[in-house]
Amino acid sequence: MNYIPRLREKYEKEVVPALQEQFQYANHMEVPRLVKICINQGVGEATQDKKLVDVAQGELTMIAGQKAVITKAKRSVSNFKLREGMPIGVRVTLRKDRMWEFLDRLINVSLPRVRDFRGINDKSFDGRGNYSMGVTEQIIFPEIDLDKVSKITGLDITFVTTAKTDAEAFALLKGLGMPFKGKNQ
Repeated sequence: MNYIPRLREKYEKEVVPALQEQFQYANHMEVPRLVKICINQGVGEATQDKKLVDVAQGELTMIAGQKAVITKAKRSVSNFKLREGMPIGVRVTLRKDRMWEFLDRLINVSLPRVRDFRGINDKSFDGRGNYSMGVTEQIIFPEIDLDKVSKITGLDITFVTTAKTDAEAFALLKGLGMPFKGKNQ
């Protein structure tokens, strides 16, 4: 028995034919697809307390379902008491089945838990078909145990697609179920 994530199945059966019809692609291989999801969390206070990076790494590992990597400072900045090589953040890149599972959990479980949620901003595309969004509280993810959280931090999530324009990427993410607010392109 071969496992296929629910959102990937939806992409193949519903989103691809809809996008092929909407943008008049000659071949179904031209249809944009999601390549990877990058999750990044900067831990600025790590210059004072080294344990904060380990806590952030544990939380991001639980959220993503894949071990997070500690990022180090590339250069020294004396105003921030930052030296080259100091750990200042964590990141993880999700691909294939883990990416589809994370996106499914993000859309159906985590985003509805945001206080006063009215949709995500539809203006955060980069011009080349990639979308970035920020999450202000990591506690919206059900994997995080509220009793063990010492500090509420945010994280950045970037969706990398093969779309060539923002309109194609918007249609792809909208078709996958991303709850955008504002106008419908």
